[in-house]
Amino acid sequence: MTDYYSISDLLTDEQQLIQKSINEFVEKEISPIIETHAQNCTFPNHLISKFGEMGIFGPCVDQKYGGGGLDYITYGLIMQEIEKGDSGMRSVASVQSSLVMYPIEAYGSEAQKEKYLPKLATGELLGCFGLTEPNHGSNPNGMETRLKKEGDHYILSGSKMWITNSPIADIAVVWAKNDEGRIKGVIVEKGMKGFTAPEIHNKWSLRASVTGELVFDDVVITEENILPGKDGLGAPLKCLDQARYGIAWGAIGASIDCYETAVKYASERKQFDKTLGSFQLTQKKLSEMLTEITKAQLLALRLGQLKNQGKASTSQISMAKRNNVEMALNVARTSRQILGGMGITGDYPIMRHMMNLESVITYEGTHDIHLLILGADITGTPAFV
Repeated sequence: MTDYYSISDLLTDEQQLIQKSINEFVEKEISPIIETHAQNCTFPNHLISKFGEMGIFGPCVDQKYGGGGLDYITYGLIMQEIEKGDSGMRSVASVQSSLVMYPIEAYGSEAQKEKYLPKLATGELLGCFGLTEPNHGSNPNGMETRLKKEGDHYILSGSKMWITNSPIADIAVVWAKNDEGRIKGVIVEKGMKGFTAPEIHNKWSLRASVTGELVFDDVVITEENILPGKDGLGAPLKCLDQARYGIAWGAIGASIDCYETAVKYASERKQFDKTLGSFQLTQKKLSEMLTEITKAQLLALRLGQLKNQGKASTSQISMAKRNNVEMALNVARTSRQILGGMGITGDYPIMRHMMNLESVITYEGTHDIHLLILGADITGTPAFV
């Protein structure tokens, strides 16, 4: 395992044990099958229940609702190990934990928590998160989805786009504007009349993950399905902070898998009667990759400490997400160069990671948007409004 600065020495025994168990789970359950699923653009449905058994869903959720009650560094380590297997698999875990279970626990009623969280923790229910719209990605405040009051119920109309898990999800946590223009969270269940979730096909990225739309054709919503704890744009953005934090850790996992593949290949592959690893340019590439991975690990660890203390800011999370995903994508590209032509084949994981990371660098806030979030914090002047 790539840990050049002995970061594991800073972890508790429990954190190390959980990281090891998730690593073993990934090597046994994900790595042997993921290339086939990526090539065939299919989702390994059987892993959902296994994720539940391993405590991968909602590790930071209170134990009384079926969660793990764990700290945020442990959550980050779990996301890192899952993404060593595949970014799409981490997306499934990240959406379920940070974008579905988190808002229900943070903003939901006691009845909603008891109804949904235990089943989401076991994987009996799978969820998705509806914020992004066809016309509003980086500007969620411009959303057109509406929640209109009619007598003793509401009417939900509109659509969402680029939604992980949506075609196979049992519930969707959806954000819509009410009659006063305030953004409200709504739990929409599969089977509600007027609710459909068509799948998006022909993806070059996250091919083992299911992505789709959410379409609401005058769906009747009762009060019991409205999240009562918080409204306004800050509610879904807080959820995104949770998810972006996990991505900052997860991307490290993808980079480690690419780097370790390149190191192994460079030690075995011979050109001009020498191993690739004996050439100065190869050593330069490996040294620079390891340096960037180590810097990202330290950034994530410190962010985790701040998160555990309740001090991690949105801009700090944006810095880590932006830096670590860009780092991982650069490591994937450099690793591919070391492998030459073999790097584009399914015999190695590098090209799959590279294509996946092209999505990760865009979702949960694009690369440029995170730059501007940080810039606004530095200067006190938002550049995107």
